[in-house]
Amino acid sequence: MDSDDEVERIPYSESKEWADVKPVPQDDGSNPVVPIAYKDDFREAMDYFRAVYLSDERTPRSLQLTAEVIQLNAGNYTVWHFRRLILESLGADLREELKFIERIAKSNSKNYQIWHHRRWVAEKLGTEATTIELEFTKKILFPDAKNYHAWSHRQWVLQALGGWEGELDYCHQLLEDDIFNNSAWNQRYFVVTRSPVLGGLEAMRASEVKYAVEAILTNPENESPWRYLRGLYKGDNQSLICDPQVSVVCLKVLNSTTNRVFALGLLLDLLCYGFHPSEDFKNAVEGSAVFEPDHPKSDLATTVCSVLEREDPMRSNYWMWRKSNLPPQVL
Repeated sequence: MDSDDEVERIPYSESKEWADVKPVPQDDGSNPVVPIAYKDDFREAMDYFRAVYLSDERTPRSLQLTAEVIQLNAGNYTVWHFRRLILESLGADLREELKFIERIAKSNSKNYQIWHHRRWVAEKLGTEATTIELEFTKKILFPDAKNYHAWSHRQWVLQALGGWEGELDYCHQLLEDDIFNNSAWNQRYFVVTRSPVLGGLEAMRASEVKYAVEAILTNPENESPWRYLRGLYKGDNQSLICDPQVSVVCLKVLNSTTNRVFALGLLLDLLCYGFHPSEDFKNAVEGSAVFEPDHPKSDLATTVCSVLEREDPMRSNYWMWRKSNLPPQVL
């Protein structure tokens, strides 16, 4: 609650506006084991809320009461529900309601009830809320780029209300600011695969592969663009192994960096999908492999797994499992 509101607040029990209402206290039973020590202002606000809720009073004063209760506890879903009933009954200005929600969200940006209510209001307003909602989520994401609620709401807005035109540029800007922003990578994939104005994944694949490759070469230790690159070929392994951009970036990283885990992981998948590696790949991998004396060299896929066991110790058991389950055609 704003400090000005706290100074001007008059207890409901002393307000002439509420003189006709009999507050309804919380019923914890005759002998509560651990009664909650509510603050006086919260207890009083809830007592008066119960009164108007039980009498189904959908008036401006009830609307104002729900605002105060929400400021005291933004997680009370019953209060939010009743507020929606009042807004509908009064035909209230929903643009003003969006402003109210934004004020509450400043300190409660991960509150489920706020986002549910926000979606309800935006849905009522329709396409006139599109720009407002996209800007609102930008404000929330600026200090907290991984806020799941904001991303979920933004995706709903795009699908339900539109606004796709500038979304790819927005994702690019976020990645320019932080190339490790996996939420922005996820949103970019969402846009590329769902936007009705871009033509779909097939139409965007070539340019997006180029985008991902550039990001990989900028920082090969960033897992996000590697995952993004794979996603561009989801369900189409043949295209993945046949695209020279994929094998070329894989080989470049294998030859030029010390942390090659993601490149090795991609190579392993390529081999399992039927990729036929050149001698350059074999040299890049076997150059760092450790072979026991008098032990014949393994096939490339097995060698890759062995190298990954050593270079990615956190997931060594996973790579051991992969090695024991290699498809026959790569052995």
